[in-house]
Amino acid sequence: MSRYRCPALLTFMTGVLLAHGMAHARPDRPVLLRHATVIDGTGSAPQPDTDILIRDGHIAATGHNLPSAAHARTIDLSGQTVLPGLISDHSHVGQVSGTQNGEVNYTRANILSELSQYEHYGVLTIVALGLNRSPLFDDLRREQHAGLNPGADLFGVDQGIGAPDGVPPQNMFHLGADQVFRPTTPDEARAAVNKMADEGTDLIKLWVDDFRNGVPGAHGLPKMRPEIYRAAITQAHLRGKRVAAHIHDLSDARALVAAGVDILAHGVRDRPVDATLIHAMTQQGTGYIATLDLDEANYIFAEHPEWLDDPFLSYGLSPALRQQFADPAWRQKVLAAPLTAASRKALAMNMRNLLTLYHAGIPIGFGTDSGATPTRIPGFAEHREFRLSVMAGLTPLQAITLATGDAAHLMQLTDRGTIAPGQLADLLVVSGNPDQDPAVLDHIQQVWHRGHQVPGPLAGQDRPTARPK
Repeated sequence: MSRYRCPALLTFMTGVLLAHGMAHARPDRPVLLRHATVIDGTGSAPQPDTDILIRDGHIAATGHNLPSAAHARTIDLSGQTVLPGLISDHSHVGQVSGTQNGEVNYTRANILSELSQYEHYGVLTIVALGLNRSPLFDDLRREQHAGLNPGADLFGVDQGIGAPDGVPPQNMFHLGADQVFRPTTPDEARAAVNKMADEGTDLIKLWVDDFRNGVPGAHGLPKMRPEIYRAAITQAHLRGKRVAAHIHDLSDARALVAAGVDILAHGVRDRPVDATLIHAMTQQGTGYIATLDLDEANYIFAEHPEWLDDPFLSYGLSPALRQQFADPAWRQKVLAAPLTAASRKALAMNMRNLLTLYHAGIPIGFGTDSGATPTRIPGFAEHREFRLSVMAGLTPLQAITLATGDAAHLMQLTDRGTIAPGQLADLLVVSGNPDQDPAVLDHIQQVWHRGHQVPGPLAGQDRPTARPK
């Protein structure tokens, strides 16, 4: 639990663990949230002065002036907005501790710490897209589904499939050999798919990229051959599993969609998407996750040292990461790196393509690649992704819908992402109107996960607005 920043927080987490355990020993007391503005995650306009009745971890009713249930706890939310808990369709767990990546971080304690951090930021469901180890990942996934531990619910890919000596780079990320399959033949690709399917993976992940990342003159890593990813996609579909692919370039996006991939797990960042790709994605129903924060996180903390004064960010920083962000030499090195200039261009292109695909009606989810590297901070990254989506041209309401109802739809999760009777009581309460001011999404007052209240990072506190809107 070394991620946590103070003994008081460790004491608090112990209390949460006890509370979660006790919750199974007695019936839940109903909760009636009154007089809130509700953004329901469907894209509908905010509903003022609305009540929400929570019973047994689910939403029992919504409406105006609901009758109070027997023994219900009533909370007045006048002036506050309730929206569904956020959902990340592309994250990672167990890859990072402090400022370091590596297989040594893939432990139960570290993963549960990350899931708790997601939860406190109001990100209540995450999909960990690969680099996972069985049986630990499979055990934790079942435990989170059952609500046995605090923290975000967990879905995802077990290991995933990369290229031999290629992406994801084993040395750069200090990966274990058992964290990713690297088939050299179609038969080996099919066997890898079968292994993950037998383990119960939710999806199959492919890395189809050379990691040049748009840096001029950069030497790329070996890229997965088409016969490998075609075999994997075909076998995955035979096993009833959808396939998500890591991409960077338009050419790879086109080839993978033609091969039947189900989700492009990163945005196209080298060129504008074109009518050919849009038509193919429309015909096949291919989904899309932009992960705008991925490129911005490469440089933004070096660019904005004043953000360290923002407690909303500080809550998610380990001491080591905070020290790194505060180091002028580190900031200077990052800002001078060729990757930073390339990342700025990639982000601009990604934002442009997100807006184009959104208006074209492509199914779009929400994700950040948080947890894959130290600067992609669990929970904070998702709030930044929302802000970047608005900066890309989506309205705040459209961006909220991407992060809730649309994200659930892309992952085929029918019990969350919207506020309606029968849905899980996964709720985020913020002070103000996030549909009018995107910064309000960071003003977290309450987080409700399956009907149990957990604190947000700054519940009840005012904070400086150190970050741009």
